[in-house]
Amino acid sequence: DPRVRGWFLLDSYLPTFFLTGAYLLCIWLGNKFMKNRPPFSLRPHLIVYNLGITLLSFYMLIELILATWEGGYNLQCQNLHSAGEADIRVAKVLWWYYFSKVIEFMDTIFFVLRKKSSQITFLHVYHHATMFNIWWCVLNWIPCGQSFFGPTLNSFIHVLMYSYYGLSVIPSMRKYLWWKKYLTQAQLIQFLLTIVHTLSAAVKPCGFPFGCLMFQSSYMATLVILFINFYIKTYRKAPSRTAVKETPATTEIKNGFHKDYFAAANGLQNNKKAQ
Repeated sequence: DPRVRGWFLLDSYLPTFFLTGAYLLCIWLGNKFMKNRPPFSLRPHLIVYNLGITLLSFYMLIELILATWEGGYNLQCQNLHSAGEADIRVAKVLWWYYFSKVIEFMDTIFFVLRKKSSQITFLHVYHHATMFNIWWCVLNWIPCGQSFFGPTLNSFIHVLMYSYYGLSVIPSMRKYLWWKKYLTQAQLIQFLLTIVHTLSAAVKPCGFPFGCLMFQSSYMATLVILFINFYIKTYRKAPSRTAVKETPATTEIKNGFHKDYFAAANGLQNNKKAQ
């Protein structure tokens, strides 16, 4: 899209590719480096990081709402060129959304430094690595229009999630964090709503590229499948009495969430002492 030419990291795919490679390499080398070393606490770093992502997510949420309202965006289907300057405004916010995905690589780096290797699951790495690359493509070819909906929902979810994770590092705040049990349901609803919104433009088209709609729906479907997999493990399969006796509660479920959920959603998890 000529409207995003010259924007940071967009003109060539190589920076995105190499940053993703560096991310995967850091996981591998980092685990080797930390193997015989004690874990880092990183409490101040985690507070700053999570609250920083919360503020960025809040900015993107508000700016996307205002920009799409200004452009008179059609919720059912919105093309790429009819809103004029509002489309540019949306694209600028979506660039920040793309850039936030490389910042969120730190979720995994914190896992490595804190020796939480069990949390670095396939779901976690798949989600982080693919999102950064997919959004490079989105910004280059479909940087506005129908692309606004998923980031708007995701920014709202991230405000709730990262604020919870940041505040949960502070022991005195944990008793006030009442919304943690709703995060699982909200995440799943987000995926399903995004699929419905994407397919709505395929059922009643408005000029938005059909292939992009199909790809986004397919990708979101993989997240739904992986998410439901851990949801079933967490809520639908009652552990046997033997498993309850032999397996500590912190092995699979912490604060009402399966470990894969924390691994996919963020880089923070309460330690055993906090339990």
